[in-house]
Amino acid sequence: MHITYYFPLVVRRQSYTLHFTPKLSYNTDKKHVRDGLSTVLRTGDNLWLSCDERTTIERLRLIGPHAFGEHCSYELTDLLDLPSDEDEEIDIEGMGEADNYLWLIGSHSLKRKKPDHKDTDTAKQIARLAKIEEESNRYLLARIPLVLNAETGNYELHKEAPHPTDPSQTLCAAQLHSTSNANDLFDLLADDPHLKPFIKIPGKDNGFDVEGLAAAPDGRLFVGLRGPVLRGWAIVLELLPKEDKKGRLRLDKIKGAEQVYYKKHFLDLDGMGVRELRQIGSDILMLAGPTMDLDGTIAVYRWPNALVQPQDSLIGPGKVHRLFDVPHGHGPTSGQDKAEGMAVLDDKHVLSVFDSPTEARKKAPHEVVADSFLLPGPDSAPQPQG
Repeated sequence: MHITYYFPLVVRRQSYTLHFTPKLSYNTDKKHVRDGLSTVLRTGDNLWLSCDERTTIERLRLIGPHAFGEHCSYELTDLLDLPSDEDEEIDIEGMGEADNYLWLIGSHSLKRKKPDHKDTDTAKQIARLAKIEEESNRYLLARIPLVLNAETGNYELHKEAPHPTDPSQTLCAAQLHSTSNANDLFDLLADDPHLKPFIKIPGKDNGFDVEGLAAAPDGRLFVGLRGPVLRGWAIVLELLPKEDKKGRLRLDKIKGAEQVYYKKHFLDLDGMGVRELRQIGSDILMLAGPTMDLDGTIAVYRWPNALVQPQDSLIGPGKVHRLFDVPHGHGPTSGQDKAEGMAVLDDKHVLSVFDSPTEARKKAPHEVVADSFLLPGPDSAPQPQG
């Protein structure tokens, strides 16, 4: 029997410190924004972050060679028409930027109640495991005008703003039509032959769970799914949202799609689901990790020519490149340092932020350490050996 071994490429890490403002950093449950970072994006000198347990977007600014600060927070209830109020989280799991818009997406997932193993009422805690919750703000796919303020050097979010280069156009916030328990995309996927069985399964149970968004210059969006993973195959959806006459987003027909309004791309990510997507040229970088709520390998992959797939695709071994693994919590730090967000810092580096960071990452109050990784060149991707 011939066994193939995989040796992940070892890459150097560079620490970046993210500084947050105390008065902007806590949600209503007194959880600090640094403890639940779920996605990160860079535009110019700004770093955009979201915490999965609130309805805000956080903006930082480069303040040193390896530091971001000058924390600013945008309340999304002021910019979008959320189905519920600001007390209900959106569970933002993806952000992208294209054509003067910031795009964002919620998890679209159900969540199962979490038992407290320290509670002595065992029957009550077992009963919690049978309870599944639906939160309407999670069914969000939206865009918000993103405009550079030439005086401050910061990118700013607006509900409406003049186009920076075309005076005849006005940039407007818009979102996909949604209801209390679905939106137009979710309604389509409810009849999908691959995804239908997973729609009513909570995300952390390998159910339907969005994590990752990349925006292409031509208006297409690539949506990564943490779950389901089907027989080891991860899924990325390709969409084409368009603004209708009423100023709402609708999904347009997409050329080459078997399901008309979306393409499905199945990728061999070694059994992992998608955690983040980032576009580089015609390629997409993918942060991948376990679909279930457990410690496990987290790795960065490169999907060559992702933006030029003419139809639904099956991207098997050898067609997607595993670049390097990202360290994660284990042993005494089990359940911590889970990389969930990845930003492109420049053409050679990516920055990862972590959900549930260890105490070692929180060197001072209202700060957290993120990690920058050097992207391997096209000739240095690791190869299977054995």
